[in-house]
Amino acid sequence: MSDISTTFVLVPGAWQGGWSWQPVAQRLRAAGHAAVTITLPGLADGDSRSGLHLSDAVDHVVGEIEQRDLSDVVLVGHSWGGYPITGAAHRVARRLAKIVYFNAFVPARGVPFVDENQDYAAILRAAIDASPDGSVSVTFEQVPMLVPELPEAAQRLFHELLVPQPGRAGQCCGVFMVAVKTLTNDHFRFIVSPSTHKAAHLRGSPSA
Repeated sequence: MSDISTTFVLVPGAWQGGWSWQPVAQRLRAAGHAAVTITLPGLADGDSRSGLHLSDAVDHVVGEIEQRDLSDVVLVGHSWGGYPITGAAHRVARRLAKIVYFNAFVPARGVPFVDENQDYAAILRAAIDASPDGSVSVTFEQVPMLVPELPEAAQRLFHELLVPQPGRAGQCCGVFMVAVKTLTNDHFRFIVSPSTHKAAHLRGSPSA
């Protein structure tokens, strides 16, 4: 792939798989880049979600990059995807060109995802503890908070595509206790958009 200018590795948010990045990946490839869409453990249809932790998601991202022998990587995380890309970054630092947080959580050291919003922390922990496999599902009534700009028919389709999120992956934060010493500020890009349409923000230069 020496003629490819950049390889984008696209990590989705909670409840979603690599399918959520496919329209973006198609546009990136059309622009001459390589693009890899990631589905994290427990988030493919039919996957077991029992016993999965954040470290499993981090290991999966690292494994995809290393097994494919990728370099000049722009590692992109959306929403909850900010957690696994942060954990993976220091392990594949020499392979990275940029890290992009697209409307994503940027983890604080020692703070698990469930504690990002104290108003919902107790509710999330109770849902995880009540679930036989420790997963958390999204009800249709919650979907407008995720994709408020979509019409109801599209929101219902989106809801049908979602799968339960392994809840333990949102509780573990130990993976981030290792400092990302090998990365500089030049590696990081933070993109905040009022829209969930990702393609417009990732096409072209990764530093846009």
